[in-house]
Amino acid sequence: MFSNSSIRLGAALLALTAASSCGFKHKKFENPIVADTEQPDKILFDKAVKDIEKGRYEIARITLNTLLNTYESSEFSAKAKLAVADAWYREGGTRGYSQAEAEYKDFILFYPAMEEAAESQKRICDIHIKQMEKPDRDPNQALRAEQECKQVLIQFPNSRFAPEAEQTLRNIQEVIAESEYRVGEFYRSRGSYNAAANRLGGVADQYPLFSKADTSLWGEAQSFNRLGPAFRSQEADSLVRIVHDYPLSEWVDEAKARLTELEVRIPEADQLAAARMQFDLDNRVRPGTLSRSFGFMRRGPDTWTAAKNGAPQMNAPKQNIPPLVPAAGATAGFQGDVTVAPVTNPQALEQNPDARPANQQPQQPAPAKPKP
Repeated sequence: MFSNSSIRLGAALLALTAASSCGFKHKKFENPIVADTEQPDKILFDKAVKDIEKGRYEIARITLNTLLNTYESSEFSAKAKLAVADAWYREGGTRGYSQAEAEYKDFILFYPAMEEAAESQKRICDIHIKQMEKPDRDPNQALRAEQECKQVLIQFPNSRFAPEAEQTLRNIQEVIAESEYRVGEFYRSRGSYNAAANRLGGVADQYPLFSKADTSLWGEAQSFNRLGPAFRSQEADSLVRIVHDYPLSEWVDEAKARLTELEVRIPEADQLAAARMQFDLDNRVRPGTLSRSFGFMRRGPDTWTAAKNGAPQMNAPKQNIPPLVPAAGATAGFQGDVTVAPVTNPQALEQNPDARPANQQPQQPAPAKPKP
């Protein structure tokens, strides 16, 4: 049997050996945190995610900001910044969408190479889509949505969100074109054919995939017809486009008949355009009866008539000049040279009679009559 002193001596020797081995042989861990515990930044991130899922958006944002401010080099920094934007997005409302857009733009600025940057840009587009009005109302949100969806295709053309953004852009442009088409038809119904031709022609030029682009061209041709014989060539151009670019249009037969009257050669139909129109007709899903009955209660527009194929318009809209407006550079009015000289007499405007309109020139006193 060992005595108590021997046991205590052995234990002391073992402790000394262990301490010496720990002191002279260091083992480097990949993770400085003990294996059986979680990282504090991950704990904060997981807690924030649960709060977002439960609808506690304000608490989630406080937790995420704590993570970003406390652990600046954390591997969860990018995810936390994106989660802040998602919390605002899910909260919704004017304030929530505005803050979410700002946060998403910051994320794209700081992490442009991450896959989530394309998703953030798509979310910005969705923010404005959710706030879009019907075609007969304010088009501002539709124009913003068009601009932001174009950025998805420009900045991230190879992302997995590009095909969805392309179809979304077709839907948005359908709404914008419908708004412009209604304005043009309003002018035509009021006899303002000059303005009608300008609007309706602009719709077909800017948005050729618009479901009523052929009807817009027909309205443009009718407006040119009412403006007189001087615009017969413009009328013929609109009719030719109907026959060639929209061969399945309901206006093709009438367009051909009018071209025959104008003695203009009838063009051949574009087969690719015919195939595109047929594809759109075959793939349209008409809203159900319930949706049509209560559609007036919905804030957003219907986009079921939008094109399902073809490249959406990526160029900025150009300003069309109404037919009766003189072209730039037309010689009319003042002709001569305009010169610039320093002002030498500050009182010239008041003293010189021809420097003011005739009705504002000073009256010269009448000459005194000679005395007899």
